[in-house]
Amino acid sequence: MEYMNAMGSRQIGAVGLGVAAFLIAAHAHAADGSAWDGDARSAVRLIAGNTQSVGDAPLRAGIEIRLAPGWKTYWRYPGDSGVPPRFDFAGSTNVERATVEWPTPHRFDDGGGQSIGYSKGVVLPVQVQAKDATKPVTLRLKLEYAICEKLCVPAEASLELPLAAGAESSTNETLAAAESRVPKPASVGDSALLAVRSVHEEPGARFTRVIVDVAAPAGEQVDLFAEGPSPEWALPVPMPIAGAPSGLQRFAFDLDGLPPGADPHGAVLTLTAAAGRSAIEVKTKLE
Repeated sequence: MEYMNAMGSRQIGAVGLGVAAFLIAAHAHAADGSAWDGDARSAVRLIAGNTQSVGDAPLRAGIEIRLAPGWKTYWRYPGDSGVPPRFDFAGSTNVERATVEWPTPHRFDDGGGQSIGYSKGVVLPVQVQAKDATKPVTLRLKLEYAICEKLCVPAEASLELPLAAGAESSTNETLAAAESRVPKPASVGDSALLAVRSVHEEPGARFTRVIVDVAAPAGEQVDLFAEGPSPEWALPVPMPIAGAPSGLQRFAFDLDGLPPGADPHGAVLTLTAAAGRSAIEVKTKLE
């Protein structure tokens, strides 16, 4: 109930359940993937990747979400509307930690605002660290997520997948493709083809509006997302504006949606810039 309430003003309608063609009733091989859990709108499973059998290297897994045509789900920061997924790995066996990674998302124009997420499905890579590398590992996930078409509805899944070091998986290529779409760490001012060249305040508007200049290969469409230092920060989605120097694309966003009493001075923002199949993640402090 708490998760449904978190969807705020998004209307939750009754959508008839059905069986989608992409749902697979039978269990997949343990080394490859779990059974699908879902309905006609969305379904989720865990998948495994090839993993080295050397030492205590993390095991590679993924959360594969399939969506029916016209439906979307949300990124870790959903933008002006929606809610991010919630992951509960507490029921896992011999798992020290499970770290979810996020492939580059897309922005959606929802009429009254901008949301951030995925359509047509997504695989979220997971790095799984065993407590004891000599013992079996079983990854168990209770997932809560939201899916939207014209209406938004909450969804959930309960999944289980044994993982083994040194195993080969038929889903490795799918997982590797998702891992390649996770933004690479970068710094402000880097000289790479895709780079955040500068972050500064709008002149005369101290700590109310932020300007970001992004360099990208010629002809590539650039997008930019901004996150605050904690989930309580609800920053607007950066919008393209004019005025960038030659070879750069400029974005701006207001410092709205801060928690009560929050001081933006010294706050560390996370900027994700994407162009084509490349993406970077940049940490920057508001000085």
